[in-house]
Amino acid sequence: MALTRDFKETIKNRIARDPIFREELLKEGIDCLLIGDVDTGKAILRDYINATIGFDALGTVTAKSPKSLMRMFGPKGNPQARNIFEIIAYLQKKEGIHFKVQTVR
Repeated sequence: MALTRDFKETIKNRIARDPIFREELLKEGIDCLLIGDVDTGKAILRDYINATIGFDALGTVTAKSPKSLMRMFGPKGNPQARNIFEIIAYLQKKEGIHFKVQTVR
């Protein structure tokens, strides 16, 4: 069965019109990384980056090549903690939010 709309286009449109969804998507990507679901976290952050700043602009602000960033968030990417936290810090700043880690039992 054919889909009526491309998934990535749907996400991009929703992010553009819904700031709460955009913030929650970023939060979910970070949450996935923190609980050890790195593949899902990278995929969510890749979609978030594609729909917001884009890899070209992210490469400019982080002084990393866009291709390197795309590989980092790709299925076989293995980003260093330093790189991923630098990117997360920038995305939070750009979004105007700051996430805190909270202990839950």
